[in-house]
Amino acid sequence: MKILVVDDDPTQRELLKGFLDKQGYQTLAARDGPEALKLFEREPVHLILLDHRMPGLRGDEVLEKMKAINPEARVIMITAFGDVDMAVTALKLGASEFLEKPVDLSVLLKKIRQMEDLVAVDEDVAVVEAAMEEVPLPLKIMAESRAMKEVLSLVRRVAQSQWPVLVAGETGTGKQLVAHLIHLLSPRGDAPFIVVNCAAIPENLFESELFGHVKGAFTGATNNRKGRFELAHGGSLMLDEIGEMPLSLQPKLLRAVQEGKISRVGSEEENDVDVRLIAATNRNLKKMVDEGQFREDLFYRIRVLEIEVPPLRHRRQEISAFLDFFLDRYAATPLHFTPEAVDMLIKYPFPGNVRELEHIVQRTVTLTRGRSIKPGDLPQEIRHFQTATEGSLAERLEAVEQEMILSALEKSDWVQTRAAERLGISERVLRYKMKKGDVRKEG
Repeated sequence: MKILVVDDDPTQRELLKGFLDKQGYQTLAARDGPEALKLFEREPVHLILLDHRMPGLRGDEVLEKMKAINPEARVIMITAFGDVDMAVTALKLGASEFLEKPVDLSVLLKKIRQMEDLVAVDEDVAVVEAAMEEVPLPLKIMAESRAMKEVLSLVRRVAQSQWPVLVAGETGTGKQLVAHLIHLLSPRGDAPFIVVNCAAIPENLFESELFGHVKGAFTGATNNRKGRFELAHGGSLMLDEIGEMPLSLQPKLLRAVQEGKISRVGSEEENDVDVRLIAATNRNLKKMVDEGQFREDLFYRIRVLEIEVPPLRHRRQEISAFLDFFLDRYAATPLHFTPEAVDMLIKYPFPGNVRELEHIVQRTVTLTRGRSIKPGDLPQEIRHFQTATEGSLAERLEAVEQEMILSALEKSDWVQTRAAERLGISERVLRYKMKKGDVRKEG
């Protein structure tokens, strides 16, 4: 990591430079702002330690110019003790951190090591994002948030190994995309990537689906058939929703993963298979192990490496980018979300994550009139979520009541008699509450 130390005080400058040299960092030093800017333009610097009070160009002015040259520049501003206003200004201008004089070297070293980790993650992300432009992913993976940058950094490192990977996360977060990306970035990227949805296979067909069968093995087995392990030979096999796999089949899966050998149903002959296993789940497998619903030995075998994909509500920075991406993909004519609509979407928790957002965009671009998607064009659950989370207790209770009425009406095809029965109120009371809350069928 290359660090630039900028300070007009030669004693302070040499102290910091000498300390960092001893820690194994490459360091450059500048006595003022103009010299620092020349070095910054010429050298690939990862971090700048920048004193604020310098003659000529002040530290905040140097910071502003550096950010203009490279917005990704990482700067730790060094300010006078108690100079809170300057610290706030520095952070607004884009400083990553600030330290007060006299500089505590142990604190400085801790912050530099944190920055070093961030630099390494960003370098991994740059490599992965460049690779994603070349590989055939069905959907783009956004990485605007620190959480998703960490995921892509892990993907880059995990992809180069041969060990089994467990991709965990809520439904709709993009686990299959992450698994596919691991495969494409691995040495097996040109070989098959086979996906098995464990939740979609009947239990009596599971073994045949994974390992294949021979003719006559069971009723309906009219031909020899390869299973998913053989089809994935040389490549990667993704077992999606592995928590749904029958307990009775788990020992055979464990053997296949451990020994690289499988037997087709109805055959005693063993076949070698070379497969990199990637499992995915939205369930807590450790809890399932404790409850006896999942084999402990299989759990640890498939979880040699693990990647947790965060829910969309923990990476709201990506919502705007997803909106643009889905609009470009699904809108037949040019459309855009108004700032108010984007604000409502960013505040919504998205229990269905990215998949829910995609479906909302699909529905909205189909039904919207005009070229602007306004708050009124968004689905009811989003509009009523914002209403229900704002205002006084009385307002929030009223919003919940309206949401219950709306839900009952939609489930009853807007037949008020049936909706009133669902709610346990009279039709007259329902009509009164509908009028009071301005609840009416759209379109």
